[in-house]
Parts: sequence; C-alpha cells; structure tokens
Amino acid sequence: MSLFESPFFQDAFSQLESAGATMNMDPNVLERLKYPKRALQVSVPVRLDDGTVKVFEGYRVQHNMTLGPGKGGVRFHPHVSLSETAALAMLMTFKCALVGLPLGGAKGGIKVDPNDLSRAELQALTRRYTTEISMMIGPDKDIPAPDIGTDGQTMAWMMDTYSQLGGYAVPGVVTGKPIAIGGSLGRAESTGKGVVFCINFAYEKLGKKVGTSTTVAIHGFGKVGMPAAQDLDAQGAKIVAISDVSGAIYNPKGLDIPACVEWVRSRKYLKDMPGAELITNEQLLELDVDVLIPAAIDGVVTKDNAHRVKAKMIAEGANGPLTHEAVDIISARGGLIIPDILCNAGGVIVSYFEWVQGLQMFFWDLETVNKKLHDIMKLAFDKVWECSQKYKVNMKQAAFIASLDRIQGAMRLRGMWP
Repeated sequence: MSLFESPFFQDAFSQLESAGATMNMDPNVLERLKYPKRALQVSVPVRLDDGTVKVFEGYRVQHNMTLGPGKGGVRFHPHVSLSETAALAMLMTFKCALVGLPLGGAKGGIKVDPNDLSRAELQALTRRYTTEISMMIGPDKDIPAPDIGTDGQTMAWMMDTYSQLGGYAVPGVVTGKPIAIGGSLGRAESTGKGVVFCINFAYEKLGKKVGTSTTVAIHGFGKVGMPAAQDLDAQGAKIVAISDVSGAIYNPKGLDIPACVEWVRSRKYLKDMPGAELITNEQLLELDVDVLIPAAIDGVVTKDNAHRVKAKMIAEGANGPLTHEAVDIISARGGLIIPDILCNAGGVIVSYFEWVQGLQMFFWDLETVNKKLHDIMKLAFDKVWECSQKYKVNMKQAAFIASLDRIQGAMRLRGMWP
C-alpha cells in the first residue's frame, strides 16, 4: 500500500514541499519530513455477538519524534487507511511544533464503522487493537487520544488494557480520558474552544469584534462543532446553519443552539429537528456568511466547489477540510483561512495538559486550563500572522513555515544517527 494512495497524504505532502521552498528550508531536513519514522499495520480479530469472528485493519503511524513522544488520536472510521493515517500523523508533527509542545506527531485508527458494532464488540475491538500496538505506545513513547468515532470511553478501555498488560495503572498512556480516571477538565470542549479563540484573534487583527451581526455556518456538529457553536452563541454570534451526517439545518435568523445541542445529545439526527429548513452539507459550505467552520472531515472544500464558497473567514476545525488548491482559490479572492494545524490545536494542547497533570499527579481547575490554552494559542496565532506578513503568503502556508522552522532547528541540533 502506497503512502501516496490518498489525496489527503498527497495534499499534506504538497503543502510541506511548498512551505519548504518558500522558506528555503534545508533540503536534507525536508527530505526526512516527507516520510513517517515508522508505521505499523495490525490485524484486529473480534468475536462478534453472533459468535462469528471478523478481522479489521488497524494502524499506528509515528511521523517524527524529534521534539518528544508521539501524540495523536485514534480514529474508528470506514475510510481509515495507512495513507490517511500517515497524513494525519504528519499534520500532528507540524501542529505540535507550531504551538510549542514537546511532542511529536503520530496517529492511529481502525477501518470500521463503529455504529455497526455493539458496545461489547467495540470494547473487544479497542482492547485487541491496544494489545497489538502496545509495543509502540506508552507515556514516554506515544500517547493516543480520541478522534473521529472514538471518545473518552474508548480511551478508558485503552488505558485499562495497557495497564493490565503492565500489571499496574498507567493513566498517562492516553489522553482524553474521563475525569474519574485521570482526565483533564476542559479536554472535551478544548478543540472547539480553540477554534473560537482563533476566530476572535483574527477579528482583533482586522479591527473587528464577534457580535450579533456575525453570521456563522458550521459543517459538523460534533466534538468540535458543538462546543464552538456554544461559545460563539454565548458571544452573541448568529449560528445560521449546522450539520451532521444526515444533512444540514438552516435558519437565516439564527438557530437555537441550546435546543440543537439537546436534540443531538438525545441521539437524534439534525434532519429530524423541527422548526428549521433542511439543506445539504454542500449547500451549507456555500452559504454567504461571515465565518465558515468546516469541523467534520477532510477534503470537503476542493478546487471544484471553492469558487462557490462565499464565507469571508474560514476556520479549519477539522484536519485538512480544504485542499491546497481550494486554499489558493479562496486566498486569491481575499478570504482569510485560519489553518487546521493552528485552529484545531486546542485538543492537543489540553491533551498535553492532561499528560502533564497525570505525570505530576496534580490536577488543575478549569479556569487554569482555559487560561493556559488561550495564552498558548494566542502566541501561536501571532507567530503565524507575523510569518504571513513576512513571507507575504496566506495563513495556511505561514503556519507550515512557522512550524517547520522550529522542527528544522531541533533536527539540526540533534543531528542524524548513525
């Protein structure tokens, strides 16, 4: 299986090469960053509730660990592949470096639709996967976290499995855990909160402020989109559209976000929600709004539909929701894009906080977590903004340049072995 199989890896690769050329990066360092440090493919056999055994494909990829242990989520999704996982691991390397964390980039996943499995089957799947990758992970090696299709319960099963294999509790092996077993306050909503921080930072740079006249559309009303909607709603912004896999709902006067949250948490699809117009996810992306937050999956805005995207600002809540061609098209018409490795870094930042708290066995209050998150994201945003001005490039390319500058310095200092 080729790393270049997925358009997602090809796109991440292209962005790396483009940023490297713009900053005149050391070609030897650039060459090393094009490929992951190591990748593991595993078979994950599970005995289903009907007694039959089904084997799933699983992966764990570590892209670069120059700055510290690997860090990256575990994704349960039908489209998981080695190529996609490698691309996500690469983006994690750049994300951790950009926000100044002492962590490298990694990612994992299983090719499965978790909705097709019972709770018992999911637990068996998670525990077997953890066992198969156990030689690669650990508090000082590589620390997984939740991603699409996984959650705090998944992390609890992973932590318990790893701990059972070692014979003692190892809470630091994963982050995104429930509070009761060493999770951090603020972790669940951290990615969405970071997205909103970045939108506010951008508005400040433009001499504006988020308020009642600010219209927002959010593609994906899940772990990222939901807390982002709640925070923006609290600031008075008008959330006119949100979506999930069933489609999108739209109300030009603004949606009742608390009611939407309650509806979705009762495990109902948005398409069935009364009092709102049903539109497609594609139509949502093309609404004439001030801010568009693509917060679901990668590759939703491409060269084919970028010309129809009217939002003045795009905050990439998901990983790689805009292809590099789409970034060029939207930037050329004056749209401001807050790049994914900056915009959605809140999750890995608070995961880092959780890891640190677990190692110290000393836990912080929510105010401390959110204050530290805000400060780290502000420093990173300002760095990317300055890079954009210095190199006269869009924010997406500026984020890669700022990240690569830190990684390049560290790789040169450590040297190559042997």
